[in-house]
Amino acid sequence: MSHKFAPALALLVLLSGCSQPAAEDTETAATDAVETVETAEATPKVPVEIQPVAVDSISAYYRTTALLEAPEEAQVVARVSGLVESLHVEEGQRVEAGQKLATIDPRRYRLALNKAQAELDVIDQELERLNAIANQQLVSQETLAKLVYRRQAALADRDIAALQLEYSTVASPIAGVVAKRFVKRGKMASEMDALFHIVQQDTLHGILHLPERELSKVRPGQSAELTVDGLDTPQRAQVLRIAPVVDPDTGTFKITLSIDNQQGELKAGMLSRARLRFDTHHDTLVVPRMALLRQDLGHSVFVIEEGLARSQAVQVGFQDGERVEILQGLQAGQQVVVRGQHQLKDDAEVEVIPSLQLAAQR
Repeated sequence: MSHKFAPALALLVLLSGCSQPAAEDTETAATDAVETVETAEATPKVPVEIQPVAVDSISAYYRTTALLEAPEEAQVVARVSGLVESLHVEEGQRVEAGQKLATIDPRRYRLALNKAQAELDVIDQELERLNAIANQQLVSQETLAKLVYRRQAALADRDIAALQLEYSTVASPIAGVVAKRFVKRGKMASEMDALFHIVQQDTLHGILHLPERELSKVRPGQSAELTVDGLDTPQRAQVLRIAPVVDPDTGTFKITLSIDNQQGELKAGMLSRARLRFDTHHDTLVVPRMALLRQDLGHSVFVIEEGLARSQAVQVGFQDGERVEILQGLQAGQQVVVRGQHQLKDDAEVEVIPSLQLAAQR
């Protein structure tokens, strides 16, 4: 009897051994499925900041640098030599045209004028005496003519002496500001020595050079903005002149801007960043430039629809600082992602939060 039941008992043991791993595999698969569901439910939403697509005006600008120059400036020099007796202005002081700047010792020139005037007076008296007796034919016409010529020469000497005396008072030829004083009181000044540098800064000129391909886009009166380090507010300017020729060496043409500087905030010699406005589009779609993502064939943005992010290809137009014109791909009022878009994929769930909170999380 024992030999008959031995094969059946061995088969029962084998089946019991095989059924235990199968049950364990089923239990493991069920556990993995539960964990997958729990993981999917726990996937965090991507925090983003959004802004609506706006309808606004936007302009196209050409950006370059502009050197500020004074439209009028004068290098005041000594027209006569002598000791600098006194100074009447200092650097930074505003002066008017004809205002006294300095005085060169005038005594020698005053004496020269007195001498020239005395010589002229003697000739005038002699000429008057000869004219009185000329009708009596006691004086030849030749003698009288020579005396007239002597008087003309003496008159010229007197005028030159008077002019030199006038030049001993150094005056400003233009209205402006004393930019530099080159002389000190008590020093000897020679003729043509530089004494002062005067600049007129109520209106400044901004000089910039544009490529010749931009020539057709520039016209007199066109508006521009200048930004200078240290000044918070951009300065307004206008195109004053356009050079009639193109520099063959650089392929550029010269533009002169006019800048109102009545407040005196700008100084000649400053280097500024210029924005020359070419054109303006009104009532067009505008989004922040930070919303754009560059692609191989152009640009795209992420649009939020029903809590999901969707990538949308767009065609851009004018760019004005931090704003970009959208020609195709968006509609007014759509919500575009301006922060957090680099972590997004299509159909990703998002959480819209304020910009300050998003910055804190980063």
